[in-house]
Amino acid sequence: MRAENSATAETSIAVHPAPGTADGADTSVPGGPAPAATPLRRAGTLQAALGVVAFSLTFPATAWGLEGFGPWSLVAVRSVLAAVVAGGALLALRVPPPPRRHWAGLAVVAAGVVVGFPLLTTLALRTSTTAHAAVVVGLLPLTTALFSALRMGTRPSRTFWVAALLGAAAVAAFTVRQSGGALTGADAYLFGALLICAAGYTEGGRLARVMPGWQVIGWALMLCLPVAVPGALVALAYEPPHLTAHAVAGLLWVAVGSQFLGLVVWYRGMAAVGIPRASQLQLAQPLLTLVWSVLLLGEHLTPAAPLTAAAVLVCIAVTQRARS
Repeated sequence: MRAENSATAETSIAVHPAPGTADGADTSVPGGPAPAATPLRRAGTLQAALGVVAFSLTFPATAWGLEGFGPWSLVAVRSVLAAVVAGGALLALRVPPPPRRHWAGLAVVAAGVVVGFPLLTTLALRTSTTAHAAVVVGLLPLTTALFSALRMGTRPSRTFWVAALLGAAAVAAFTVRQSGGALTGADAYLFGALLICAAGYTEGGRLARVMPGWQVIGWALMLCLPVAVPGALVALAYEPPHLTAHAVAGLLWVAVGSQFLGLVVWYRGMAAVGIPRASQLQLAQPLLTLVWSVLLLGEHLTPAAPLTAAAVLVCIAVTQRARS
């Protein structure tokens, strides 16, 4: 959807890839990418990286939220709060509803990143540590690239796939070892969250090429609001909250930081640099999550962390340079 009024025109232009590109891919000229495309990719990479930083705080913030809320009430209330913020922005800027042809895609985004991933990971974090849950995020970039190849018809190079597989393997090995290598009953939730979130990311990245990224997540949140409000009321009745500073801070972050602002910059980044490349930036997310876990939850890191971080950064550099 192109901007339909002056309030959203500037935002829409900033989100679209450069002319002549597809899915943020390089323009094929002998000397490299077109000059106009390079600043767009740099800005897109920065926005996607900011999204990764926001997402890296999700698991620790969820652990804080679970100190005062039940899993169902935490997910429902975070959806309502995020929808209020998004709805306020849509109303203030007088953004018209998207065309009917986009609502199916928005439903996939809503099912994947508004409901599915938050609910499944929150249920998993009742019995799993944040370090163990981070294995999901370690495998998410590869899964997102696979969904993108199937849904969007993208064909990343062999070098891209080798680097992505090595990076995912390094992150998975590190996070599994960090959690003691034991598989728990929470793994079913985690792997289910992995699949449904990859589908939501892919569809959101596709929609962010034709409408501003913040509107993608905004309308997805609004789509869930009729279910989230009664769901929150019922969940709060069955799971009475015990408000603490940690619980409130965790709720506010997952609602505003992770559920809305993080996804805004994330979808904008994917629209600019392409879904496969943006998704590989998430290889650093488990390591960031572990750092936050140490600072906020008192967990301990192993000496392998710096080595894994270096390996991940190398893989990210390779995937960012590999042509589609």
